[in-house]
Amino acid sequence: MALSPAGRVARSTARPHSETGGDARLRTFLYTSDGVPIDSVYEPGTVVYSTGTPPSARPAFVVAHGFTGDADRPQVRRVAEAFGRYGGVVTFSFRGHGASGGRSTVGDREVLDLAAAVARARELGHRRVVTVGFSMGGSVVLRQAALYGRDSELHPDAVVSVSAPARWYYRGTAPMRRLHWLVTRPGGRLVSRCALRTRIHHRAWDPVPLSPVEAVPRIAPTPLLVVHGDQDGYFPVDHPRMLAAAAGDHGELWLEPGMGHAEHAAGDGLLRRIGDWAAARTGRAG
Repeated sequence: MALSPAGRVARSTARPHSETGGDARLRTFLYTSDGVPIDSVYEPGTVVYSTGTPPSARPAFVVAHGFTGDADRPQVRRVAEAFGRYGGVVTFSFRGHGASGGRSTVGDREVLDLAAAVARARELGHRRVVTVGFSMGGSVVLRQAALYGRDSELHPDAVVSVSAPARWYYRGTAPMRRLHWLVTRPGGRLVSRCALRTRIHHRAWDPVPLSPVEAVPRIAPTPLLVVHGDQDGYFPVDHPRMLAAAAGDHGELWLEPGMGHAEHAAGDGLLRRIGDWAAARTGRAG
């Protein structure tokens, strides 16, 4: 179930829903290089209406949700709205989540889903792309930036990883032990499909994919921000510290007092600070 050698992402798209009313959102199915349809939503960003700046002159934020999330979840829509003040936003549902096809590989082949979303942002004319991932999505943005090097148009211009693990198979907290039950047991996968709307692949990783902490050194010199709450119930603070140490001078670590886990815990103030950080490193106009 491991990622095959990184190739070009298939660019074909299909539009399941046309734009309605005054809604500027454009919903499209993207097709990954392994043929999985990925439900995506593009929003040009509210900033373009007040300034008259074309969407392509602003950075695009590609948002990678956490496990069991999808593009329509309220917390993902809230993140998209916050980043829309800074530029265009591409949200999408990982394979096995929401309206996307396939089955979740819990962070392995999801790199291909993110690559398709980055390709979508480039196709829409955005010259600068920021990938922002939460939890599982936080591990995916690290691995995607490492696997698609700086000579690839699918390499992001800045990377933000929020509440991500540093290493695989961590079971040191009760939430992570429950997650491993969901992923590894037939009964858990049934619960995940029926109750959480998340379809999980039954095959174990073979080979084990590059871990987040192994991926981080390969991202440099692309700007990297690691964000983690000191009250995260899934991954304790040794995870972000490992990631920051692996990044060295090319990474920045924000340990957020009182913050819990992932997009649910990311307040509006934190999202604005992330937006400011990304805008400062990619340019506000171009």
